[in-house]
Amino acid sequence: MGIELLGKTNINFIGMRKYAFILSVIFVSMGIIALVQIWRGQANLGIDFAGGTAIQLKFEKPVQMEQARKVLETSGYHDSELQHFTEGNKLLIQVKKPFEAREAKVSDRIVAAFSGEFKENKFIVEGTTEIGPKVGKSLRDDALIAVVISAIGMIIYLAWRFEFSFGVAAAAATFHDVLTVMGLFLLLGKEINLLLITALLTLAGYSLTDTVVIYDRIRENLRLRPKDDLGVVMNSSINEVLSRTIVTSVTVFLVCLALFLFGGEVIHDFSFALLFGIVVGTYSSIFVASPIVYEWRKGQKIRIRTKR
Repeated sequence: MGIELLGKTNINFIGMRKYAFILSVIFVSMGIIALVQIWRGQANLGIDFAGGTAIQLKFEKPVQMEQARKVLETSGYHDSELQHFTEGNKLLIQVKKPFEAREAKVSDRIVAAFSGEFKENKFIVEGTTEIGPKVGKSLRDDALIAVVISAIGMIIYLAWRFEFSFGVAAAAATFHDVLTVMGLFLLLGKEINLLLITALLTLAGYSLTDTVVIYDRIRENLRLRPKDDLGVVMNSSINEVLSRTIVTSVTVFLVCLALFLFGGEVIHDFSFALLFGIVVGTYSSIFVASPIVYEWRKGQKIRIRTKR
């Protein structure tokens, strides 16, 4: 027996679909703009996609961020990014500037500059990553292709398990969630990197699972009430699983909130993407996935496959 958070509800979700579609068009439009900007390399891309250098230093004593930033600016790296980890006195330096084979590596120049400035605070190099522009472009293209392939896989799976229109609608809802999060990151000027792609694929899996729960109930009710209007069946089905959907979303949201607040700077954007994505994913499962099927198949006989 599931947790009854809201009790029995009778909300006309299908009746609100036009307003939801208008809101979703705005979300998706932002996401498409973000996608185009990422493809062109015009967004705030991390070194994974833009190319550049990442180097992590561990100091014996606490290091002042202003002093470290001044060293980088003096060395010509004005657009570098710094992350300070107080535990262990660690400093992560990211420079979005492709290294040239003819010159000294960016990491070597940074180490030399810091060695000269921090003579009284010795440090060791814990790790270095250097990515050329061609590799960054390849990673960016591969990441976008991975998202597309995952959506195609969803359509095939749901078309086999339910019906083709259900598969397309679920994929559309998932793309809706992914594009919305990407649009938000572009709007806020947040860095777009491989960690964000990981968050988007995680969100896609969560959103799909949430949608399948609703689809399962719709399938069951269509079998029990084959003569009822499709909109009536969908509304009652969504209302029946509404408490379960909200309880699941709130539970996952609280876990991601803990990661956001206490997980540290490294996964800050990752957890932020999941936090916002869970809210959008819950919305799309209710207001996007099923209404798309309704618009597509209203007035038609839906032959749902038997449960496997």
